[in-house]
Amino acid sequence: MFSVEVENITDGLCASQKLERDRAVADLASKIKSFSPDLLQSLMKALLQIVTDSSSTWESQHGCLLGLKVAVGVTSPDRESQFHLEVREIAIRLLTHQEVRVRQAAGEVLGALCERDGGATYSIVRGQVLDLVRSSLDRQATDDDASRSEHENTRILMEKLSAGSRERRNSGDAAQIFHDTAGWRNLETSMKCLEHMINGAAPKFLPYVDQELLDLIFKALTHTNRFVRETGFNVCGALVSCGAYEGAELLESNPMFTFGDQLTQHLGEGLADNWSQVRLASSVATRKFLMSLPPGAQERFFPVLLPRLCLNRYYVAEGVRLYSQETWRQVTEAEGKTLVEKYINHVVSYYIEATGADNHAVREAACACIAELALKLNTGAVRSHVQPLLHALTVCFADDSWPVRDAACVACGNFILCFPEEAQGSMEVLYPLFFTNLEDSIPSVRQGAAVAIANVVKAYGRDALPMIVDKMKEGLKGVKDQPCESERYGDLESGPAMYGVVKRKRDNDPELHSNKQMYSCGSLAPKMGRGGGGCSDCRFRRPPQVWERADGYVYLASELAGVPDAACEVTSCLPMVAEAVQHKHYAAHITLLETLCKTLPHLAKGLSKKVFKSHLHLFLDSIFYALECENGLTSSAASQCLTQLSQLLGPNILRGRVEEHNPSYLRALDANNFIAPL
Repeated sequence: MFSVEVENITDGLCASQKLERDRAVADLASKIKSFSPDLLQSLMKALLQIVTDSSSTWESQHGCLLGLKVAVGVTSPDRESQFHLEVREIAIRLLTHQEVRVRQAAGEVLGALCERDGGATYSIVRGQVLDLVRSSLDRQATDDDASRSEHENTRILMEKLSAGSRERRNSGDAAQIFHDTAGWRNLETSMKCLEHMINGAAPKFLPYVDQELLDLIFKALTHTNRFVRETGFNVCGALVSCGAYEGAELLESNPMFTFGDQLTQHLGEGLADNWSQVRLASSVATRKFLMSLPPGAQERFFPVLLPRLCLNRYYVAEGVRLYSQETWRQVTEAEGKTLVEKYINHVVSYYIEATGADNHAVREAACACIAELALKLNTGAVRSHVQPLLHALTVCFADDSWPVRDAACVACGNFILCFPEEAQGSMEVLYPLFFTNLEDSIPSVRQGAAVAIANVVKAYGRDALPMIVDKMKEGLKGVKDQPCESERYGDLESGPAMYGVVKRKRDNDPELHSNKQMYSCGSLAPKMGRGGGGCSDCRFRRPPQVWERADGYVYLASELAGVPDAACEVTSCLPMVAEAVQHKHYAAHITLLETLCKTLPHLAKGLSKKVFKSHLHLFLDSIFYALECENGLTSSAASQCLTQLSQLLGPNILRGRVEEHNPSYLRALDANNFIAPL
């Protein structure tokens, strides 16, 4: 009877499909506690026999290892010591198996053994596992079949990557790229095995924490390969979880506190890693580390960890950002502002360092965090740091990553508004940068520059206004000189465009695209144009178009409308705004119209209904032209503009003004009001 039931279980565990093996493991886990001792003994012998049989497929070994893991969980280490010994020897041997899933399962089995015996298994296999990790950290070519296969696949991959450039084939750069990004066959599974054993033993693992183990983990945390670093931080997270604080436990006996300074240093480096996956793994380990200590003991490590946790709340990768925000909430307990002020020197130092990071996402987050210092902290805590922070932001103005330029511009505007006296000496440098961003080819950069310049006017009032208004008038009047498309793109290839993209003739020059540095996933985007003090050093930004300059000043007019000192000047410029959007001789005029429709309600609120009503007629032709155009974004913006103006002025007043200006527009207005087809 037993043989039939055992055969049914092993058949499921040895299935060729993973789904069937997983189903068999789950079924075994739900029923094994009800097995009789004899049935359990028969099952364990059968599983051991399959795993040790050299003719068994890797699928069979994988499934039976998972079955052994389940069996280990219901056996007593005292009564079944011989069984545990055999399982341990098999798991250690299979840690170097060619198939990664077998190696992973072997590590899980060792973790289950540590859970049953409180870490005794680790004390026995410690030398073998750590030696395996240590030897794998310094990867060397080997002669086994798996390594030969891996190296051949690597050669093929690198040939594909370097196709078309004979000089790059088998180059040192290609080898380094592989070295930094390829999976390291035994190392990851060996580290995962160590993680499973630590998690299995939990608090009982603390006596085994020593400098030798930490040095090995720290070596992985500083490894050149990002996958190794990520796995290392996962192990580090498991390690620090063992030291969770309990009320009666003395900190002096907690290895996490004893070795805390070393851990903090490496966790801080991980929180600033260029790769988002590594940064997230370090974030998880950092939260576990801080939450394992009582609140009074945490502050010892805040000078290193707090600034990095604070910056990661703005990191572009959503997983890192959301996890860091929750960590901040748990660690600071609503005292984040007070803690940042307390450690302001460390925070400012790290923020400035981050503005020069290789990763453009870090530079962008640093600019956002610097802006936060001006807006949220007490001015007395930040005042002495204004100049170095403004200098760092000024350098970021020259970044070729437009989100960094945008964030730097907005941050400078906030600093000027909060610290007008301290920023006064920097305005000679900042004014040209603001206006350069106001003419940028990226719409959100132009919009951010408009917000920043409005803050300048709020800070300095009429002292700054005349020059800004003159610039605005000049920019709005220039739209009539915007070249038409045939003049603008005289250097484009003739013939039909492919995929809707027209290429410039110079784009086919091989000298521009051969033997250049490559970047992966945007994580190591170059720090270009950061050597000089102005945006003229940026090599990858095309000169602004005339209409883009006008577009920026339309945004600026909308922002200045809400500034009392500038209301009169903005009102006087409304005819020029209306005239600028009426030029339709270039294709991008619909984008300028879209900007007008998006900003007009905000401008009307800023100037007040009474003032704006007398100028509404200037914009009606442009609004209804945009409403009926074929561009969906522009038409939608015009529709929303009419809806918002109706709410602001009143539907009857708007209808009356439209009827007075041009009765033929009423049909379109009514259709928009009732969301009916035109």
